[in-house]
Amino acid sequence: MTDTSISSDERSADLKLLLKDPDYTPPLAQAVPLGIQHVMAMFVSNVTPAIIVAGAAGFGFGSNSPDFPNLIYMIQMSMLFAGIATLFQTIGMGPVGGRLPIVQGTSFAFLPIMIPIVAGQGLAGMGALMGGVVIGGIFHFILGSFIGRLRFCLPPLVTGLIVLMIGLALIKVGIQYAAGGVPLIGKPEYGSLANWSVALVVVVVTLLLKFFAKGMWSIAAVLLGLIAGYVVALAMGMVSFDNVGGAGWVALPVPFMWGFDLSAAAIIGMCFMAVISAIETVGDVSGITKGGAGREATDKEISGATYADGLGTAIAGIFGGLPNTSFSQNVGLISMTGVMSRHVVTCGAIFLIVCGLVPKIGAIISTVPITVLGGGVIVMFGMVCAAGVNMLSEVDWNRRNMVIFAVSLSVGLGLQLEPGALQHLPQTVQILLTSGLLPAAGLAIVLNLVLPQELD
Repeated sequence: MTDTSISSDERSADLKLLLKDPDYTPPLAQAVPLGIQHVMAMFVSNVTPAIIVAGAAGFGFGSNSPDFPNLIYMIQMSMLFAGIATLFQTIGMGPVGGRLPIVQGTSFAFLPIMIPIVAGQGLAGMGALMGGVVIGGIFHFILGSFIGRLRFCLPPLVTGLIVLMIGLALIKVGIQYAAGGVPLIGKPEYGSLANWSVALVVVVVTLLLKFFAKGMWSIAAVLLGLIAGYVVALAMGMVSFDNVGGAGWVALPVPFMWGFDLSAAAIIGMCFMAVISAIETVGDVSGITKGGAGREATDKEISGATYADGLGTAIAGIFGGLPNTSFSQNVGLISMTGVMSRHVVTCGAIFLIVCGLVPKIGAIISTVPITVLGGGVIVMFGMVCAAGVNMLSEVDWNRRNMVIFAVSLSVGLGLQLEPGALQHLPQTVQILLTSGLLPAAGLAIVLNLVLPQELD
């Protein structure tokens, strides 16, 4: 009896050690559900930027829009290249890949830069954006060689401000979507009780599940909130399935789908965001190794993860996809489950790739009314702001840091709220500055480097 008990304890201890090993492969019966769980945790956040960029470019959100297939294609690419970039991380190729359970996807962080580039420009704007994505991805790849040396100029004061500015730049988009979407601005339907009712269902269900449910119900709160809002919208006759039947079952990505143009604004913006994304990846890799295995990340893992970020972004841009980066929400999932196996995430990546090759899945996702999506992004964009505030809580708020924060926030947010103040500048400069993100981040970085540590 005693021997059996000891043997059971030993097996349990051995299993815990195996789960902390990135190279351990659990049985498929465990690996597949765990992999899909990772996909559920990031799915909404991954496809939402594609929908927002498509809408900003004027592709339309309704099934009656002639550009509706373009929206479906962008949703497909967001899934396909998130999966491919994730495989770069988990399987690796030479120096590329952290060979850790790192999930890749399109980050909201890029939206404040991408939206002004494509706004109202249609295919011309998309071609310029893709040029920026490809070159930004190559630049991101190069950063893998020396990413550790850049961390000194991005303390919590700077990174917290950047994340806060990203959230502030996006909150307006969330409200517009919840009210009915940009195309309805100025029309009676905009801000109607029907639109707000559906959006609020999403918010309320998300909050209830996040704080009163446990396990996967809590982790997938946003996704389940969107499903609840979708059901309500369906009952109210706000959902159309007209285009689902006509969508194909299989479609391959098209090289240079939107063309390829060189735009200074797109290239500078994407290269700047590559630095921010690379620093975020360093934090995510460190969080994964610390939370899942109780150790620090190695330099090889950090540089490999950064190489994979850049390569995934550059390849996605060639096929009309958006930039990829590591997803922070999955770091928390690893800490919670204690499963460090990279092969679990590989299963999730394969699932994403399969979804990305099936236009019908993109067509079904595109039937989600924009007001349902608005309810979800209100929560998500607000959480981006909250994450920035949380990072800023680590700052020593002396007079020096308060001045840096005050000046950077005032200029960045002010230019975002009043873009007309820059009307006499070249268009490229206007695009870069009116996002608010670049001027705020640039000022914070420079002031943090040049101002003395203490003010008299």
